[in-house]
Formats: sequence, C-alpha cells, structure tokens
Amino acid sequence: MNLPLLTLLWAVPLAGAILLLLIPAAGDEPPRAHDDHDVRSSRGPRDSLFRNVGLVVSLVVFALTLMLWAGFDSSSAEFQFVERVPWIPAFGIDYYLGVDGISLLLIVLTGFLTPVALLSSWAGIGRKVKEFTIFVLALEAAMIGVFISLDLFLFYVFWDAMLIPMYFLIGIWGYDQRIYAAIKFMLYTMAGSVLMLVAILGLAYMHSEATGNYSFDLLKLYTLQIAPETQRWFFLAFALAFAIKVPLFPFHTWLPDAHVQAPTAGSVILAGVLLKMGTYGLVRFAFPLFPAAAVEFAPWIAGLAVIGIIYGALVAMVQPDMKKLVAYSSVSHLGFVVLGICAMNVNGVQGAVYQMLAHGISTGGLFYMVGMLSDRRHTRAISEYGGLKAVAPRLTAAFIIITLASIGMPGLNGFIGEFLIMLGAFRWDPRYVVAAGLGVILSAVYMLWMVQRVYYGKVTKEENAHIPDVTPREWAGLAPLCAMALLMGIVPTLFTKPMEPAVRRLVERVQGAEPVRVRNEIQNSGFGMQTANAGKSRGDIQLALQPARPAR
Repeated sequence: MNLPLLTLLWAVPLAGAILLLLIPAAGDEPPRAHDDHDVRSSRGPRDSLFRNVGLVVSLVVFALTLMLWAGFDSSSAEFQFVERVPWIPAFGIDYYLGVDGISLLLIVLTGFLTPVALLSSWAGIGRKVKEFTIFVLALEAAMIGVFISLDLFLFYVFWDAMLIPMYFLIGIWGYDQRIYAAIKFMLYTMAGSVLMLVAILGLAYMHSEATGNYSFDLLKLYTLQIAPETQRWFFLAFALAFAIKVPLFPFHTWLPDAHVQAPTAGSVILAGVLLKMGTYGLVRFAFPLFPAAAVEFAPWIAGLAVIGIIYGALVAMVQPDMKKLVAYSSVSHLGFVVLGICAMNVNGVQGAVYQMLAHGISTGGLFYMVGMLSDRRHTRAISEYGGLKAVAPRLTAAFIIITLASIGMPGLNGFIGEFLIMLGAFRWDPRYVVAAGLGVILSAVYMLWMVQRVYYGKVTKEENAHIPDVTPREWAGLAPLCAMALLMGIVPTLFTKPMEPAVRRLVERVQGAEPVRVRNEIQNSGFGMQTANAGKSRGDIQLALQPARPAR
C-alpha cells in the first residue's frame, strides 16, 4: 500500500481546520477590550474542545512527519515519496510533490513546532479560540505545502496562501499596533512575491520557446540553458522575494514589528518556520535555477548577510523589550544561514540547513518563554523584572538552556550549525568569517546580559515575588524544545546524514555539474530523467563524528 504521505501532510491540518469551522460555537462571547490579555482560562464553553482538536490534529501531522523520516532513504540525493498528477495540462502545471534531505528536515521542524505553538497560546488566547486554531492549522498546511512542492506554480500557490492566516493571526490576536504590523508584513512579502511570479512565468515561457510546451516542473527548469543577462534579472527577482522573507538586511524592517505585535504562537511559528522559507527558497530555487548569476551575486549577498549579523546584534543589545531583542537576534542569526548558502560548498550549505533547524528550536523557545512572562506580568520590559531565579527556578533553567543554545554553546544545537557555516565560509573567503565572528561575540553579550537582568539579582518589584513557575502544560511545550536543543548538539549526525547527499547534489549543480534528477519517476519518463551519483565536491571537509574503527 502506497500511502500518499506528502498529500496527507498538508491535507490533514487543512481538514482539521475545516472540521473546526463546521463545529458550531456556543454563542457570542462577552465584549471586552482587546488589550486585556489577562485570560487564564477558556472564555467560551467550547474553547477547550477547539484547543484539544487543534492540538490532536497537529500531533497527528507531527507523527506523519516522523513516518516520512523513518521511510526516507538517507543515502540518496534524489527526491522521494514523489506524487504527480496533471492539474492544468494546457499550461504544463502538475500537482507535483517530493522531498529530499533538505526539505525533509524542515517538514519535520514544522510538524514539531506547530503543537508547541498551540500549547503556547493556551493561556494567552481567550478570545475567538475557534478561529485562532483554524488559522494556525491552515498556516501549517500552507507551510508544509511550500516545502514539498516541485511545481513552481503549486509552490507559488502555497507561498501566497501562508500569508493569509499569518496576517489574521497578527491582526486579530496581536497587541496594540497589530493592524500596522499585519499590513506591513503583508505589503513587504507581497511586493517580493509579485516579482518572483513574473520570473516564474518567464521561466515557463522560456521552456515553451525551447521545447514547444509550457512547464512549471522545477526539475525540467533546472535543465534550461539561460543566457547570463537573463539569469541576472530572474535571479534578482527570486532573491529579492526570499531576502524579504529571511529577512536579509536592509529588508528586515517588517520583522521586529511583526514579532512584537504577534501573539506568542504567531511569533513561535514566524521565527521557527516562516523565516526559513526565505533561506529554503535560496537553496531550492534561486541558486540552482540560476547558477551563473548566483555565483556572481553571492559575494554581495554575503556582504549584506554579514552587515545583518553585526547590525542585528548591535540593535538587539540596546532593546528594552525582551521580545524585540529576540526579534533582532533573528536578523543576526539568519545572516549566518545566508552566509553559509553563499559559500556554496558542502560544509557551508549543510551548516546553513542545520542552523535553520537550530534557530527554529532556540528562537521559538525564547519567544515561548517571553510569552509566558508576558502572560504573567503583562509586560515585556526587561527593567520590570529581576531576581526570577529565586521565584521561578524551573523557568530560569529552561530559559538558560535555550539561551545557551541560541548563542552557540558547544554541546547544544546552535554550535554545530555555526561551526559548519564558518568552516565553509572560511574556505570560500576568510574575510567574511572574521567579520561574522564579531556577531557570535555580540550575541553572547546581549543574550547573557538579558538573562542577568531578568533572572538574577534581587527581586526589586513586588509583582515579581509571586510569579508562578512553569506549569505541567507549559512543560509539555518547553521540555521537547530543551530536549531537541540537547539532542541536536550531542548527536548531529542524526540530522546531517539525511541532508548530505542532497546538499552535495545542490553544490554540484551550482558548480556546473549535471542537474538534480528524480528517482522512481513514472510520469514524463520519456523526458530522459536518469539517476546520477552525487560525487564529492573538491576540498569539502566532512565532520568526523562517526565512531572510530578499532585498531587491528
């Protein structure tokens, strides 16, 4: 029995959202000021039902992602679990899905963080719980769709679809300036998306000119011979859309507003998954589709990434608001991811993908715990806290673990990604590493300084003396985050092994080797898709984490 796992991955959360939509609400909620976030329990008699249904559906999706991982062949660079059905044949548009080692891990990350995001909203969201849960599940379906699409038209449908639920999550359940932040998020992202759509249509037209048929098939488009000048324009259109989503300096200004105004669950998903779609787009589309232009523009993009690393760290250092501090830290940390991609060697790209996962865990965890403090004290100002270690020791311990993971402490997840990125970037151009190294130092400064001011010292405000420690429900979300931070730091090969063949194939593609192929392709077999072995790129260094063989 061939289970259509990839279809189930996006259809199950969408079906869960539709199911919730069909469940009638118990009646109108009493009016209240939106800025009142003092909601500790359900306001409506069916709110618990809506929350539990949403959590169960998200856990089912996470289980499906683990099934996908268990059945994945880690030794293969080819796309697996391929599903293909003609959709709009007149324009060469197919319902075409597949995963490789890069997209696999991002799908698992999405499945992992969505239940955590729903748990983080349990106490903070007491208004329109049914609609909130529907939007979270719809957002999960769209995010997974982005990672599994191998047809550019289908990819664009999912790419734009995910904007709608995030817009409403920020605009309805956000804080005081939520409308401004939601509109800014939508305008920035849509501006880049329109340019990318023009480039997608241009690629389909070029395929028609070359073969007589339109096609949005990503792997066919990899084979197009595109003139260097055309590559430049198309690459810039794709790269701009993805740079806004990352966000890369200087296109980052929408992010702090969106993070600060979003509810906790929105911040967890935004930092944990949505921002990774920008870096994923660079890896999957911009660089391999236009390799000549990518090589030409890589030093400039890397320069912007390094500026973002240092700028984000310096601005984070002076933030009085915990949530805004963590938001600017994302600008800095994702600059490392872009730097690894621009290096375009196995170490750099593998480190970039690893850092996407690590950042999702650590920054998602930080937003979760900042939201917990905000729910308790109704303020995120660092100056309003102090001495919480004596009041909430368990929360302090979890916060320190995630903080150390965020700044790249050896033994935790952030170290592996940054190490591989800097190793790959050093082999490409050591000057970038020297500059980016300052960002590593600054990240330790602003994160540890925040921990010192919030959790250490004496309790100077009476309100802090009675802050509750972590509840069992909150532990259900925090414990997996802390465990993953430790697991990724101690057993990195569990995550690097599935991605390595796909990363090597990507590097070969950009370096001029033959394009990616699909294994076990049934439809369009006459196109001549054949399996190619992924050879090692010259000079790449493998992370020696395998057990040593006993001496004879």
